[in-house]
Amino acid sequence: MFNMYVCKLASMIDEWCITLLQFIGVLHSKPSSTTHGSNTSGGTLQNGKYAMSDKSFLSTMRSMGKEFYLLSLMLYFFFISWAGCYSLLAVWLKEFFKLSGSEIGFAYAVFSVTALCLSPVYGMIQDRLILRRNLLAFVGILMALAGPYYIFIVEPALERSVILGGVAIGIFMGFTFNAGVGALESYTERFGRVAGFEFGFARTFGALGWASAVAVTGILININPHYNFIISSIAGIIFLILLFMLNSAKDYSKKMLDNYQESAQSKASFSEIGRLARMGSFWAVIVYVLGASIYGVYDQQFMVYFVSKFEDAAEGTRMYGFLNSTQVFLEAACTFAAPFVVNKIGAKNGLIVAGCIMFVRIGGSGLVDSPWAISAVKLLHAPEVPMVLISFFKYITTRFNPALSATVYLVAFVMIGQIIGAALAPAAGYLYDTIGFSQTYLMMSALVAVTTVLSIFLLTSKTLEGTSEKSIK
Repeated sequence: MFNMYVCKLASMIDEWCITLLQFIGVLHSKPSSTTHGSNTSGGTLQNGKYAMSDKSFLSTMRSMGKEFYLLSLMLYFFFISWAGCYSLLAVWLKEFFKLSGSEIGFAYAVFSVTALCLSPVYGMIQDRLILRRNLLAFVGILMALAGPYYIFIVEPALERSVILGGVAIGIFMGFTFNAGVGALESYTERFGRVAGFEFGFARTFGALGWASAVAVTGILININPHYNFIISSIAGIIFLILLFMLNSAKDYSKKMLDNYQESAQSKASFSEIGRLARMGSFWAVIVYVLGASIYGVYDQQFMVYFVSKFEDAAEGTRMYGFLNSTQVFLEAACTFAAPFVVNKIGAKNGLIVAGCIMFVRIGGSGLVDSPWAISAVKLLHAPEVPMVLISFFKYITTRFNPALSATVYLVAFVMIGQIIGAALAPAAGYLYDTIGFSQTYLMMSALVAVTTVLSIFLLTSKTLEGTSEKSIK
């Protein structure tokens, strides 16, 4: 069964990779616009603004500055640390502590609530800091403490009480990863606008980091789950070293502040956030995110569903590690390609396409039954998530004040995602235990379909004056 599964999956992956490479080749073959200069960070000057040129992959990567590589590596090790604590969390709780689906859902709900409360705080702080590193240093310290925290605090808490253990997990995951990822991603996107690189290129390394971790976490959990938590701490320490090396952040922060003042863009403040909350276009984004956030709930206990399709749970866990690693390597390739695609079709269309993929992925999981078919549907995660992320950043930085990008992202995307997670995780856990995974997935896909259709009419293709989805400034 293992060999047949791998052969079918490998054949499907091979076809996907060929299609992806052909598509990127087509995009690169398009003639570029007339240029009037160049920078040293992979962009060309068009009408006074920097835009990504159609250079080859290797040429583009060689032209990136050190800030691109430092931030890319920070994303890489952040996602390694996150995967060590999170990728097999549901299985760890179920197999080692015998928690039910509802009890596991409670733990997920707690860190969703924690991140919900922290998201606007993290967003406001980072918008005020612009590109200073204080908040990321705090997150990095928590990452470095992940191993000792899980081994010496979470495990004893779980042995005493499911509620106490769930709260211990939830608070740490919320502060460190569920809210921290938004701070890091919005920081990287903002840095890219002033340093001259596409966020999607840097975010590719985050996907590679997750893939690198899940390639071994499925093996290590069967040996000793503590090894995964130790990996999280080591990655956190490396993250802090890289952050310390990003010593040009202060100069770039000042440069970006000057840009805001020149273009009369208001710096982050409570009054600006209040004005944002009164805009109908902001609530249109919220409608989209209500549906897009369901994929997080879907992913939470998917591994439990997948492993249940195998007679031997250990084999299922090992196969899931292989599937997850394959998925994330494909996600990395799609993340690199996503800026080209979104620049071509527009941010709004990118969001709609991602919603359609999400509908097929979640609904398909409820319609198929064999491990290889479930794997094929699960791999749709690879193009879906990059398309959502890249399109969302390009959308909010061209429809709203760019000085508020961290707040808008952390509130409209991360915070709403955590609300959906907190509300639906326990309910989903209950439904898994009662009506089963398949029926629950079909219900989730219906919700995604509704919000995606509404977003076709609510989202706008019009950008703010002086902004462009294809420009880096």
